[in-house]
Amino acid sequence: MSRAFVKEDSGAEALPERPVSANRNLVTRRGLALIEAEIARHREALAAAGAGAERDAAARASRELRYWSARRSSAEPVDPPARGEAITFGMAVTLEDEHGRRRSFRIVGEDEAEPKEGRIAWVSPVARALVGKWIGDEIALPAGTMEIVAVDPAPEAY
Repeated sequence: MSRAFVKEDSGAEALPERPVSANRNLVTRRGLALIEAEIARHREALAAAGAGAERDAAARASRELRYWSARRSSAEPVDPPARGEAITFGMAVTLEDEHGRRRSFRIVGEDEAEPKEGRIAWVSPVARALVGKWIGDEIALPAGTMEIVAVDPAPEAY
């Protein structure tokens, strides 16, 4: 019988690879530290799964380790300029609407983005609308027009 028609039973379902963004992997120093922490965490998980002969856990940890290792190898750390006249990667920006409500964002790498915490990916529509602008400029957002009222180039503390 041909081996082509025999199903090998590896015991564990093959996990699909996590997709890696085609965009440049710009990261803040904080983002780079987070990537390195993920690598360490998944190395530990892989070692623990291997020691316990847990195939599914080992497969998950291996997949995550491949993803985070790829992200680390392509990472381009970027520090925001100490001063500037245009919003760039890494800067924090405060916007104000016509009712005086404020919203702040820091422009960060894709893996570091957490919109609920005010960190938006540099490739997001809001970040793209902000880049190149400065205090006093207005931007149109789905929620309405907002004015840039403050810019903080200082890197975010870890």
